[in-house]
Amino acid sequence: MKRQHVALTAYVLSPIVVTVMICYAIAVSIKEPRRMDVPPIGAGAGTTGGANAIGERLAHGSTTNSPQKYSGKGLPAGYEEGQPAGQIEPETLSQGFVLVVEDKSGRASPSSPIYLASNWGNWNPGDASFKLEPQSDMRWRIIVKRPAGRTDRLEFKFTRGDWALEELNQDMSAPGNRSLPMVDSATIKAGEQPKFEFTVPHWGDEKPENAAKAAFDPYRALKVTGEVRRLQVSGGATTAAGATRELLVWLPPGYSEPANARAKYPVIYLHDGQNVFETAPGAAAEWKADEVATSLVTRHMMSPAIIVAVPNAGQGRNSEYMPVSGIADIPAAGAIHTAWLLNEVKPRVEAAFRVKTGPENTGIGGSSLGAAISLYAATTHPEAFGLLLAESLPLRTGEAKVWDAFVAGIKTWPKRVYLGMGGAELGGDAKNAERNKAYVDAIKSLDSVLDKAGLGPDRRLLVVDQAAQHNEEAWSKRLPQALSFLFPPPMDGTK
Repeated sequence: MKRQHVALTAYVLSPIVVTVMICYAIAVSIKEPRRMDVPPIGAGAGTTGGANAIGERLAHGSTTNSPQKYSGKGLPAGYEEGQPAGQIEPETLSQGFVLVVEDKSGRASPSSPIYLASNWGNWNPGDASFKLEPQSDMRWRIIVKRPAGRTDRLEFKFTRGDWALEELNQDMSAPGNRSLPMVDSATIKAGEQPKFEFTVPHWGDEKPENAAKAAFDPYRALKVTGEVRRLQVSGGATTAAGATRELLVWLPPGYSEPANARAKYPVIYLHDGQNVFETAPGAAAEWKADEVATSLVTRHMMSPAIIVAVPNAGQGRNSEYMPVSGIADIPAAGAIHTAWLLNEVKPRVEAAFRVKTGPENTGIGGSSLGAAISLYAATTHPEAFGLLLAESLPLRTGEAKVWDAFVAGIKTWPKRVYLGMGGAELGGDAKNAERNKAYVDAIKSLDSVLDKAGLGPDRRLLVVDQAAQHNEEAWSKRLPQALSFLFPPPMDGTK
């Protein structure tokens, strides 16, 4: 009878035991999961898995534990051996990802597009390879893939080609660097590019106190001496392609007088036009070409001439002014820029103003790389530019052999050449003495080349100021000698 009671009790309790065992098995499987073909969300991230992993990364830049990696057979489409599973960095996707920007201000346009400025592009705010494309829904879009050789995560901001035009928060403050959240690998289809959407409330040129806004406002009052007119041109090299620029055209004293209505004048085109007549935002000084030329003309030390200030392309300046690949990582777009001068700038100026044509009446000039592109334009197109003003030529910046080969390859020289150089281009510190001397020696060597090419003292002038550095103040100081030499007053006093 006792044995029957035991059996009956076991029979009654067996469902409970089975239930307990099943619950225990489930608990164990949750605590210590078996290998699965598709890992759960956050696998390998410990307590920081899932949403916590994103918060941890935003707060500290990384999660506390290393994520698992895909390996072996059966890799999800689009993934490679060793790629993280579960929550992954979108930068690791071989197919890349998409960034979409909504411009709330509506200021972005084909002539002022949006760019991705990032650590992957050396924080260049106007890198053409990171330019977003406008969409039909008024948003902007770019597909991004990790550049070869980089393993770091992407940090970025949006700009409109210049740091003066960077994105701003709703309160007009500058935001910190953006980054991308982790993505769930299980939700990404084969070859799919995950999309991240952003909103830009404002841009730098919307700040009332932004000096750059005033500097590029086509209706601003110009602080110049004499008469300066604006002339809009379009296009150019690098970041200026498809954009518009405002030429500032200085007219000599007497140009607008009725008695001179039929008079024509020689012309010189000066690069870095932002600093020719005024001090641009961020610059220390200006050339004061308007004051200098006014003084020279009124004192009969220079023939009246038109001065055209051609603004550079902002962040694209170095490339558009580079005639040869003399400096690492700066593409040489000088040929494109020169073609733009010949086909857009020069014809527009000659149609709008009373300009004497012919190389003997047409000059081109600039400083530093502006001098390099002027040298290139004048020697490759002597039929267009016969007068050259070259200040502080960078013949010892970057690859000296490339610059020397460039000079050695010149076959035709302008009719008149002015060269200027400071003896302390890199500053007066003794540690710079050797390099300063190298710049002076290089310009003297170029002067010797001109002499051997048949340019006598009446056709060339070299000015070296031993105390001068590489700045607008030095170029302004030497400008009277340059303009008087290139545009000497007529012997009979006529215009």
